[in-house]
Amino acid sequence: MKILFVEDDPMNRSVVKAMLEVAGATMTGAENAYVGLELIDTENFDLILMDLRMPGMDGLTAIRKIRERNDDKGRLPIIVVTADTAADLRASCLSGGADDLIMKPVAMGLLFDAIAKVLVDKGSASAAV
Repeated sequence: MKILFVEDDPMNRSVVKAMLEVAGATMTGAENAYVGLELIDTENFDLILMDLRMPGMDGLTAIRKIRERNDDKGRLPIIVVTADTAADLRASCLSGGADDLIMKPVAMGLLFDAIAKVLVDKGSASAAV
């Protein structure tokens, strides 16, 4: 399984990469949404993890841009990974095109559960970590 993690904090990218490697997944990190969108254009991923609060373009804007695509990449499973605690956050993310949301600091079990859930919901369970 190949996962893109769009996250501006290098430590968060490193920690999540180590977790995913335990399950045999590979992760490509993008330090901002612009780089993430470029990577989606040039590489193939099975799933996207997206931070919300990044300099430049925020994660919800990036998710909307992904969902506007008319190709298969526009339907990639997207899980928001955030430290934001706004009361309406989950609803905002789901209405913005995300498939699920997990909170930072990322717990390995919750990460794997969220990935399995969105892959089953999207019909890609064979790619689960």
